[in-house]
Amino acid sequence: QVQLVESGGGLVQAGGSLRLSCAASGLAFSNHHMGWFRQAPGKEREFVAAISRIDFSANVADSVKGRFTISRDNAKNTVFLQMTSLKPDDTAVYYCAARRLDYGTYNYWGQGTQVTVSS
Repeated sequence: QVQLVESGGGLVQAGGSLRLSCAASGLAFSNHHMGWFRQAPGKEREFVAAISRIDFSANVADSVKGRFTISRDNAKNTVFLQMTSLKPDDTAVYYCAARRLDYGTYNYWGQGTQVTVSS
């Protein structure tokens, strides 16, 4: 059974930092592209960042570019999202996701972790 478990969320003041982690089990982690998404109250889920299974290249949404960094540790089956210069607009539930194919939808999702940024 595939499990993606996010951690590291919490309450932080604007301008602060948080590091999210997503521990994967039940899948060949190194063979999966990994991504982070977020969903704010009343809004649709949106893409935040993704990291390739092939060359670890990263793709980051314009709204967080320069502030968020995605990375992965295949030895620990974990993907990270380092968030800096946080803004109240970053408040959302953050989800980790995994995808086997190079394109298309993500196959597996975590339960999410809440990030709240106070002004």
